[in-house]
Amino acid sequence: MADPIIREKLARGEFIVAPGIQDMITAAIANHVGIEIVYGSGYWLTASAYGLPDAGIATFTQMLDRMATLVRTANGAVIADADTGYGGLLNVHHTVRGYEEAGVTAIQLEDQEFPKKCGHTPFKRLIACEDMAQKIKVACAARKDPNTLIIARTDARQSEGLEGALHRAKAYRSAGADILFVEALTSEDEMRTACDAIAAPMMANMSNGGLTPMRSAAQMQDIGYALAIFPAMTSLIAASAVETALRRMKAEGTGEPDGMPIFDFKTFCSLIGFEEVWAFERQWAQD
Repeated sequence: MADPIIREKLARGEFIVAPGIQDMITAAIANHVGIEIVYGSGYWLTASAYGLPDAGIATFTQMLDRMATLVRTANGAVIADADTGYGGLLNVHHTVRGYEEAGVTAIQLEDQEFPKKCGHTPFKRLIACEDMAQKIKVACAARKDPNTLIIARTDARQSEGLEGALHRAKAYRSAGADILFVEALTSEDEMRTACDAIAAPMMANMSNGGLTPMRSAAQMQDIGYALAIFPAMTSLIAASAVETALRRMKAEGTGEPDGMPIFDFKTFCSLIGFEEVWAFERQWAQD
């Protein structure tokens, strides 16, 4: 069942910030911090589970399993990257039904050809605007829960220019999309132009190392956005920390690299559910 929190926050005009979650360790830490809404990143969930690039290689079945696991693990509502819907109109219908049944709250679909590419990498190819609008109509019709939101993403900025991307976003809004996502804008001026042009909640992608300039939540709200995802932050910070720790272990032979913060093991055991396991053992263990 979808969580109404995103729809409610949008109605109140409360800016939404959602960190990307690449694995269930990160999901457990997000719970610990009290994050209310998380983003299931196709790029990073694919990388963490399969060691593969975000190039349409992971299947719907694989990604549904990852998203369902994230929903089960995270306390916060889940925004899920559903790529292109994994094919044509019937696939989109099946994808929305599957993600919704898994408990996803917002489902993001994009207008690339299948298989897709990461939005901040080259060689993206788009389907016709009319075909994507039809996908959005199918997605909206497929959902059963009124709190399930459809996010329409366009990757047209690099191939069709800003005006082409805005034309597509408006068409997707007319088709029923609840939230619009104009991907890979390259300046704050473009971000403001997009938000001014589209009469719908707009989502920003604050991807570290991507094409869009990084801005704070306050700055993005001033620009006109309603919500922002930070899909790469936790993954890249974790990767950097792991690299530093491994280099020091390799050089110094130590499991406690000097000066590096390390999460408390007992606390993490509690976060991941060991207290429930121990309680079960105390109740049911045989002498």
